[in-house]
Amino acid sequence: MFQSIERKHPHFYQYFRIMIVIAASILYAWNLCCFAKAANLFPGGFSGVSLLLQKIGLTFFHVQIPFSLFNIVLNLFPAYIAYRYIGKRFTLYSILVIFLSSIFVDILPQYIFTQDILLICIFGGMLNGLAIALCLNVGTTTGGTDFISIYLSQQKGVDAWNYILTGNVIMLVIAGALFGWNIALYSIIYQFCSTQVIQMLYKRYQKETLFIISDHADEIYKVIKDTTKHDATLFRGVGCYEEKEKKMLYSVINTDARRHLIPLIRAIDPHAFINVVKTEELAGRFHDIPND
Repeated sequence: MFQSIERKHPHFYQYFRIMIVIAASILYAWNLCCFAKAANLFPGGFSGVSLLLQKIGLTFFHVQIPFSLFNIVLNLFPAYIAYRYIGKRFTLYSILVIFLSSIFVDILPQYIFTQDILLICIFGGMLNGLAIALCLNVGTTTGGTDFISIYLSQQKGVDAWNYILTGNVIMLVIAGALFGWNIALYSIIYQFCSTQVIQMLYKRYQKETLFIISDHADEIYKVIKDTTKHDATLFRGVGCYEEKEKKMLYSVINTDARRHLIPLIRAIDPHAFINVVKTEELAGRFHDIPND
């Protein structure tokens, strides 16, 4: 949806992008205040580390250190790496998210919706995932481990998921040892719910394979290339039922592009046979959408 706005109204999209960034920052901070902090939960990434350090300072040293201090300092080096290697506008918008959300976490009042910690984990995790997905869909991020993950995947070709998971496990082990294992285990539920919502709402890194049988293969290939910047391979064969020569296009695209692409293919050939297959793993050259 956001990509279609960018294509049709590029100037308006920049203002729209800022509005989404501000709204997502407020939602992200409000969720941390009213769900995560209220139930002593620890989200994944640098936000969770910041909450853990803040709680350690208050519990063991009786010092109330602002969340913003921890979160902004922890993000300084990853932000520098992102600005240099990932994208300047992407990083600047992300810095805005980090700054706004950090400040709002310190100034927004806490409100206890329920004493049921399981409900807090589920709905808090869902809201957290919604805020992060909003940021990701307009080309920005909440910072921290997202910077590290994108840098390693784009620049080094390394899947950073295992490293990030290891970091979150270490954080939860420390939290469990200091404040009780119930909190650490409930935090896993919170993080799981957040991840599920992000995967459902953010399709950028998900890929699908198209098999298209049509007599208008050349026109369809042009639409695929112009719309998605992805290539295709043409196969020639014989239809078993009609015993006529057929052309089949094979192409791998980003999942988010499918909704826009298939109606265009149908407009060229209403009788085209289209098979969409989820792509689990891909090796080789593939056009990634620029972050800026």
